[in-house]
Amino acid sequence: MIYYVYMLINDNHRYTYVGYTTDLDKRLKLHNNSKGAKFTKGNNWSIIYKKRYNTKSIAMKNEYILKKNRKLRKFIKEKFLKH
Repeated sequence: MIYYVYMLINDNHRYTYVGYTTDLDKRLKLHNNSKGAKFTKGNNWSIIYKKRYNTKSIAMKNEYILKKNRKLRKFIKEKFLKH
């Protein structure tokens, strides 16, 4: 099975959210319909980063790394905002 680590940004570009899933489209719809993570409720989100992994354990490890690495998240966010 394929797993994705993704990063979302809300419409006002203030907040980001990191997660992992097997179905990006379905997960984004859940976040945007306030049925995803508690943190994402009440906002509209867009995917600004995604990376594919072959195993759940590797995806979870990389999700954790991205969640904790504020500099990397800021870099991804700034790169997205420039385009």
